[in-house]
Amino acid sequence: MRGETVLEIGGGIGAIELELLAAGAERATSVELSSGYEEAARELLAERGLADRVERRLGDFAADPTGIGPHDVVVMHRVVCCYPDADTLVGAAAERARRRLVLTYPQDRALVHLAARAGNLLLRLSGSSFRIYVHRLERIDAAAAAHGLTRTVRRPQGMLWETALFAT
Repeated sequence: MRGETVLEIGGGIGAIELELLAAGAERATSVELSSGYEEAARELLAERGLADRVERRLGDFAADPTGIGPHDVVVMHRVVCCYPDADTLVGAAAERARRRLVLTYPQDRALVHLAARAGNLLLRLSGSSFRIYVHRLERIDAAAAAHGLTRTVRRPQGMLWETALFAT
């Protein structure tokens, strides 16, 4: 990790990038869709003396990744499940990963697909426009592979989530 650059997509307040900076990463870029995290993120960066090592951007990374260059490590923790088009999102992230892409997403299992459908029904009935997406593992792998990355690790995180590492 020493000296590497990190791109965290959808990281909220930036907890993962803060940990990676503490572990030796040189710089980090955060791209977040919601402006609701910015005040807390600024406070955390100032508190830890890291404000000069992190660039925070607001926007839909998959829809407009322009201006975001390659980074050694790209991280999306529980982000793929919030986006309808995994091909575009994972592809844009993989395109910017010089060495590694780390993703945490819902497991591609029948029970998880069923739970997501039930959750989406409840969300729709409550009037929320938010939806949960469980993407096929083959699609995620193909989107990363199209940019020269191969899945080297796939590890379940409980019954719902799994983490995958893709590397060059």
